[in-house]
Amino acid sequence: MDIVAVIPARYASVRFPGKPLAMIMGKTMIEHVYRRASTCSAVNRICVATDDNRIIKAVEAFGGSAILTSPEHPSGTDRVAEAARILGGDLILNVQGDEPLIEPEILLLALEPLMQDSSIPIASLKTVIRDPEEWADPNVVKVVTDAKGFALYFSRASIPFVRDAGEGPAARYKHIGLYAYRREALLNLAQLPPSLLERTEKLEQLRALENGYRIAVPTTDRSPVGVDTPDDLARVIELLERGSH
Repeated sequence: MDIVAVIPARYASVRFPGKPLAMIMGKTMIEHVYRRASTCSAVNRICVATDDNRIIKAVEAFGGSAILTSPEHPSGTDRVAEAARILGGDLILNVQGDEPLIEPEILLLALEPLMQDSSIPIASLKTVIRDPEEWADPNVVKVVTDAKGFALYFSRASIPFVRDAGEGPAARYKHIGLYAYRREALLNLAQLPPSLLERTEKLEQLRALENGYRIAVPTTDRSPVGVDTPDDLARVIELLERGSH
């Protein structure tokens, strides 16, 4: 099975322009992500999909592979789909380009449902929410799954709602934005228009659910540290300096 990890990397960012090229202990952020993804035993090929030649040059400078994609893509998923049309492959792993501490074990966990069951088109991950502030934060996406671990719904709201004190699930889950796709499912999804729930919640994965795609969502006890702002970058550098990752 040919498994391709695609790292979408956009240069423009409202909160952090040029984020993929931010330096972390002598290497660009995109190099950190690339090298960590390369340690996942299931991945055969890795490619950065970007809209900017500066990122292409930076990736090629450390010996990585990169392709130039359209600057018009509204989302990272659309950029990954364009790369998948070019690169081929059986499974496509969408690795976020702003998670320089991503661990290979997490990548493998996201791939396993598709590797083990050919009927599953998409997989992602979830982790238990332990911080009440995260539970209330609309920027933290929550997920509810069925008894077999497939997504029922993703939301920015605090779901499931507990009506009666003392009732409710033992754990509430945060969605981790790492996706594994069968190539055909990814390409088909990219051709569909944004769905009503997707537009309402501003969550791309709802397009898949609304169109009948099952999403397997295994649980991990790890939560990748993303970089959205310069303050996040400082936190990542501090973790690396302390040897925490």
